[in-house]
Amino acid sequence: MNHAPGWVKVERRTRRVYWNEPTMGAWERVYLLEVVRGLAITGGVFLRNMGKWITGRKGAVTAYYPEEIRADYARHNRGKHVLVRREDGSPQCVACNMCATVCPARVIEIEAHHDPADTAHPKSPARFEIDYSRCIFCGLCVEACPEDAIRMAKEVPNLPGPDRHAMWIGKEELLNWQPASDAAKRYPPRPGTTGAPAGEAS
Repeated sequence: MNHAPGWVKVERRTRRVYWNEPTMGAWERVYLLEVVRGLAITGGVFLRNMGKWITGRKGAVTAYYPEEIRADYARHNRGKHVLVRREDGSPQCVACNMCATVCPARVIEIEAHHDPADTAHPKSPARFEIDYSRCIFCGLCVEACPEDAIRMAKEVPNLPGPDRHAMWIGKEELLNWQPASDAAKRYPPRPGTTGAPAGEAS
């Protein structure tokens, strides 16, 4: 077969057939019957939810997030992260990078800071950031932390957004959006400080 100048002949390759490849039966080959079946499933779910809504049962009413939060959230629902604070307001985190290492999505970035004057807690994060555009909310960071320095709150406020590059959460927000200072493993305050800073919740 002759081709016009500038055309390149491309060989057609045969598609590989796998031993466990599913095959279509006679029912699936009649496409319109499958469409009717799909509409029946969707219509059945719609009618069941409509029945629940009419009779006032749980499960069919929309929650207007973030003004409303679903009442049937699991008690241990994994939401937005919280960095636990010491009594003086500094992070409980010792910048060991366990959370960043175990994270399957690689969304945690930590830059360590060393304070030789604080003998009980000399290492802390100068920078602690989480990229929520890629976080899968698995909770492995919480499980891996040996210091009880990071938690996941039930709520997930102000995370949806139109720009994924603006979904980085920094150390200050993680420390202050829902302050927590009840770490299981406590450290004494840094030298020269006395307890929690004025005006901050403990």
